[in-house]
Amino acid sequence: MISIENLHKSFGGRVLFDGVSFKINSKERVGLVGRNGHGKSTLFRIIVGEEGYDEGAISMPRGYRIGYVQQHIQFTENTVLAEGMKGLMASEKDHHWKVEKILAGLGFSDGDMVRSPHDFSGGFQVRLNLAKVLVSEPDLLLLDEPTNYLDITSIRWIENFLLSWPHELILITHDRGFMDKLVTHTVGIHRKKARKIEGNTEKYYDRIAQDEEIYEKTRLNDERREKEIRLFISRFRAKARLANMVQSRVKTLAKMEKKDKLEQAKNLEFSFRSKPFKGKQVATVENLSFAWGASRPLFEDLGFSILAGERICVVGKNGKGKTTLLKVLAGSLTPGAGQINYNPQVESGVFEQTNIQSLVDSRTVEEEILYAQPDVDRQKARNICGAMMFEGDSALKKIGVLSGGEKSRVMLGKLLVTPVNLLMLDEPTNHLDMDACDALLAAIDLFDGAVIMVTHNEMFLHALADRLIVFDDAGARMFDGNYQDFLEKGGWGDTVAMTRRADDSDVDRSPDLPRLTKKELRRLRSEIITEKSKVLKPMEDAIAAAEDAIEKNETLLDRLNQEMVEASEQGDGARIGPLSQKIRACQEIIETRFAQMEQMDDQRQRLEKKFEKRLAELEG
Repeated sequence: MISIENLHKSFGGRVLFDGVSFKINSKERVGLVGRNGHGKSTLFRIIVGEEGYDEGAISMPRGYRIGYVQQHIQFTENTVLAEGMKGLMASEKDHHWKVEKILAGLGFSDGDMVRSPHDFSGGFQVRLNLAKVLVSEPDLLLLDEPTNYLDITSIRWIENFLLSWPHELILITHDRGFMDKLVTHTVGIHRKKARKIEGNTEKYYDRIAQDEEIYEKTRLNDERREKEIRLFISRFRAKARLANMVQSRVKTLAKMEKKDKLEQAKNLEFSFRSKPFKGKQVATVENLSFAWGASRPLFEDLGFSILAGERICVVGKNGKGKTTLLKVLAGSLTPGAGQINYNPQVESGVFEQTNIQSLVDSRTVEEEILYAQPDVDRQKARNICGAMMFEGDSALKKIGVLSGGEKSRVMLGKLLVTPVNLLMLDEPTNHLDMDACDALLAAIDLFDGAVIMVTHNEMFLHALADRLIVFDDAGARMFDGNYQDFLEKGGWGDTVAMTRRADDSDVDRSPDLPRLTKKELRRLRSEIITEKSKVLKPMEDAIAAAEDAIEKNETLLDRLNQEMVEASEQGDGARIGPLSQKIRACQEIIETRFAQMEQMDDQRQRLEKKFEKRLAELEG
């Protein structure tokens, strides 16, 4: 167990944490969420003692061990296995089988065990550091974006491994699906504070939205009440017979807590620019092969077509050739054999990690976006900068000072403003936060053109893939089906349960009934969304009308109350009677409209949930 109490942390004049407090109890698996730059990784460094803090306290039991995967590489042993065994506790120093099991799960072969750690890529070296932490079985395991250096089979293995983790876990990841499968609780860093709830990210964000709605309603009511009290005090302060009532209200006013208006949180929304495409076939690939030098081909005799609007996802273990295939398709590598025939109308946009070399170091982030296309103005460039997490002055950073991950986000931003009808994306989620990943998924889904994407994000695969190009030990092959079809037909050959939930809409479907195509699913989803709009729009208009009527009558009520005060002060009995009737009538209208608005809003929410359920059942 670990307790964080009233933690404060600032960088220069910028406050990062302003009283962050929460506890991690025994055996809890906690997802840590929040926008990039809000302090998730900083909190990890504070917990492990790599970074200080201004105020507060972190407490944990004596002898409590924390495991944190180091990104820097410092190996001292001659073999992968020997290096991995350094993580074992003293009582298990000869339990090599325990290390072998974890290394195998993380993608190391039997032959890799006796190779030097320095022979491997940076991603595999970080995996070795992860293995050393896992075999040490710490009391608290901290994982910061582990999916960035794991491939899809290793992600599925570690997911299963962590589900039976016997101690505490705090996880940072942009992969919402991965997090939601693992966590028992979610902690969010929001508005410089921390909030912990039981449940996954969906429950957390729902709770935050509800709390902020209640806060804002309470704040507005308090402001209205304060205004009424101040008006009473100012009008009747000089009246001796009302002195006690005035003094009572002065005390009430002093006790009222001032609630600041919440700064509006920006929701990330962006979209790719589509260039019209009138054909049915984007490209054909025939007998495609590629090998590095005289080594074994990464893929050979690969053939497939790319249809207009189709989503093809490229999946498989790291190092098998997924990125190489994308480079061959994009024309930056020449195939050893075969050919790619693109429709003359095709205009492709490529997001690939090595493309960052094309950025100009002396330009700012904003300038790179601005110069990407002639018709991009400064406001559009700033909007894209914000979507790519370069908000405010961050958009004025020079390219030369950015990290590799930040440069990748600039490349994605440039692609967003470029009109294309074929997107080629190589693991575009790796340097985005969870909110940006959600926005990217929506942008790809709404893109009119075709998409070829390398990804290990299973949420993206389930949501987008029409067909798959699968890389395994035998090379590459086309799978004519979506990702769920792939898993049901053997998939990765692992034991991780990836079947549909028992309450899914097609569980009772007859096996003879054909499965809906992706195009049919999109059509049905569009029909449901259209129906939803037709049903809910009149209700939303009626709610808006009720709100407008309430606002107008509250304004009228303020004026009538003012006139009543003046009539009372002047002793004008002839005005007081009619004014009282008007005030009562106005109050009755406000109360009636409030009741109507609440009733309509309840009905609207119930119907909205039904539509969301229909959409969820359709997605399956």
